[in-house]
Parts: sequence; C-alpha cells; structure tokens
Amino acid sequence: MKNFKRFRLLRENETIREQNAEIRLSPKDYIYPYFIVDGTDIKREISSMKGVYHLSIDRLLDDIAEIRSLGIDKVLLFGVIAPELKDARGSECINPDNIVCRAVRAIKSTYPDIVVFTDICMCEYTSHGHCGLLIDQDVDNDSTLALLAQQSLNHALSGADFVAPSAMMDGQVAAIKEIFEQHNLPTKILSYSAKYASNYYGPFRDAAHSAPSFGNRKTYQMDYRTLHQGIEEIESDLEEGADWTMVKPAMAYLDMICRGKERFPSTVMVSYQVSGEYSMLKLAAEAGYADERNIFRESLTAIKRAGADYIITYYAKEAARNF
Repeated sequence: MKNFKRFRLLRENETIREQNAEIRLSPKDYIYPYFIVDGTDIKREISSMKGVYHLSIDRLLDDIAEIRSLGIDKVLLFGVIAPELKDARGSECINPDNIVCRAVRAIKSTYPDIVVFTDICMCEYTSHGHCGLLIDQDVDNDSTLALLAQQSLNHALSGADFVAPSAMMDGQVAAIKEIFEQHNLPTKILSYSAKYASNYYGPFRDAAHSAPSFGNRKTYQMDYRTLHQGIEEIESDLEEGADWTMVKPAMAYLDMICRGKERFPSTVMVSYQVSGEYSMLKLAAEAGYADERNIFRESLTAIKRAGADYIITYYAKEAARNF
C-alpha cells in the first residue's frame, strides 16, 4: 500500500481539534441589529423572528447595556415607522428628529463607546414600501439620491459612526460621500454593495413593516443568478468612496463573500445573516432537527471563513454567551 497522509490525527479528540481550529469567533465579530419603535417601555417579540424584538428607545438602552457586558460593541439600527408617518415620498426619512436620529443620540450620549451603524433606505418610510421615489410604478434612481443623502446627513449629525445605504440606487455612495465632505463630517459609509433580491428577507419585512405594497424590488436589488455583477458593484462603491462593503444575504452567498474579499483584500468586508436565514435555523432547532448552538456556530464560522471581517446577525447575543 502506498504511503498516505494521516489527516485523522488532526481530529483525534476535542483538544487536538481545538488546537487545529483556524477560524475562531469573537463577540467583536458581530454587529447586532435592532428594530426601534416610538413609545416607552416597549419590548415586543416579532412573531416571525423568535428572540428578536421591537424596542422603544428606553428598552434599547437597557438591551445595549446587556450586549456591552457580553463584549459586543457594534449595533445596526432600523426604524419601524408608524403607518400615519408614511407617505409616497418617504418624508419621515429626512426628519432630523425621527426615531432613528433620536435613538442614535440616546445611544451615543449613554454609551459613547458603542459603534452605531444606521440603515439608509426609504422602504421603511414609504407608504408603497419601495426603496425610493416612484415614477410610473418604478423607483426613480436619480431623484432618490438626494433623499438618501439627506437621510444620511441627519444620521451623521445625530452621531452615527457609519451610515449603511441599502437602497441599491446607482450613485448612492457618491451622493452620500459628497454631502459628508460638504459638511466636513467624519462619518463612514458601509455600503450594501452586493445585495441580492433574495427570498430570505421575508421575516425582516414583517419586522420593519416594509413589504412592498405592489410589485417587487428586482429592478434594483441584484439577480441571484448573476456571477460577476456583485464584484462590479463592490468595485463601483469603493470608487465612489465606500469605506466598508457588504454581501447580503450571507449563507447562500458565501462564494460572493470569498470572491469579494479575494478581489479587494484590504477592504473591510461585512456580511448579513438575514432574517430568513436566522429564522430558518431557529425553527429547525425548535423542531429538533438540529442543535441550535452548534448549527449557529457552524453557520457563523462559515461566514467568517469565507472572508467576512464582521457579521450582522440576530444571534449575536446568544453567540457571545455560548461560543
């Protein structure tokens, strides 16, 4: 018999497996997303996302105290807007005293060490649920840019460390970068560069009350059947001035995370384990088909192994406690 390598020696017992583990997860790897609502003393579980809540600002601050104690120091904020504040233009998105701006100010005044990211998009603010202004039942790219820039400016002036444009409008990073430079602001841009028109977003749209009232978002979010557009989108955003970039979703797009990181190795890569991915794993564990701790640990490790520097995940709190 020919000589062969004894790889099994590297897996002989748990001590040896731990010594040879090349990818290790840390609380500092995570960005924890929050859904913020108006009111006081509100902590309301989202029916489609077990363990995830709508929080009023006072309860948000309580929760941030908890994640800080676990070593998590980065949060991403989504505003959940009352129906009466929504209109066709998404006017509330540029209100300098809207729920997100107030939440940013509260966090930075209470926990200045927390790095605050804010989502920049109009879908949560419009009565039609699309990501920009409409002309003939489709989003008009260029007229939307000014609103995204103003929304970003308000968040930055409130104290956000990063704005995260997710609308997938061409030129959105350049428009935001320009307004930041005009106001001499240090706020950075994490762009949702490779964001796919995915079937994994359903629970989020329930959580953010942002489902489109008609049609879909396939004219601006990327077709998941494409291979090269994601790299081109990342490259374009970096040329426009993005500081960090993102692939979304994560688990079904590990190849994009890997190829993006290989193509742009010096750029910080973030990936978003989205609501459908989270809920799918939670439900599988609840049904007894998988061990929750282990399946999340495996999935988050895979995202980091693919090349993500940071992971947005609703499981960050449990992950920080358990592995």
